[in-house]
Amino acid sequence: MSTVDRLRAAGCVFAEEEAALLHEAATSPQHLEEMVAQRVAGLPLEHVVGWAEFCGQRITITKGVFVPRHRTELLVDLATELSPNTVVDMCCGSGAVGAVLQLRLPKATVYAADIDPVAVACARKNLANVFEGDLFDALPTHLKGTIDVVVANVPYVPTDDIQFMPTEARDYEARVALDGGTDGLEVLRRVAAQSSSWLKPGGHLMSETSERQAPEALRAFTGAGFQAHLVTSEDTTAVVGRLAK
Repeated sequence: MSTVDRLRAAGCVFAEEEAALLHEAATSPQHLEEMVAQRVAGLPLEHVVGWAEFCGQRITITKGVFVPRHRTELLVDLATELSPNTVVDMCCGSGAVGAVLQLRLPKATVYAADIDPVAVACARKNLANVFEGDLFDALPTHLKGTIDVVVANVPYVPTDDIQFMPTEARDYEARVALDGGTDGLEVLRRVAAQSSSWLKPGGHLMSETSERQAPEALRAFTGAGFQAHLVTSEDTTAVVGRLAK
């Protein structure tokens, strides 16, 4: 049975495209067989080949790390438009957001932080200045009051909804990268509340959310002192807040 047929039988919708990527990544027939077996067993393609395409770049991805979604590219575009000098990729996962922003804004200083040591190790393959810890506790204290933009792709899936996620995410990505608490907004609220002391006056905070959660996410931003609004693009909803000067 061909690679395409095996992938199709396993339920891979884009079997032809995936087969081509697996053949490209394989260093030997044995390696190809190992990768195909992993993919057929359900391991995300990005974990199998070791990278994900994001904003036109190949981002290194290691097993267990959140795979960057194309919908998050909206946050990268919004941050790029602001031309910041200092940026933080909060809840960075693989560091995909920070890595692309560093390429787009070569004069900027980009930092990243995540609570998951596996994600931090992966992000360090894509980006310098990656710190491990709980939200802003991870960052050097000298950054307080100096940051222009915080991009926070926080976990926002309600705890009880994780069981309904696709198997690839539910079984192979770290739960801490998915679980946003009872209503999915617990981490977002914490980020919004803490950001004001780290951003410059007039600095921006932006975070991805769902259409259903957007009104409450907006209230979390305004309640933390931000002038905030929603930005939507196809299947993405983002909350963007500006700290009063």
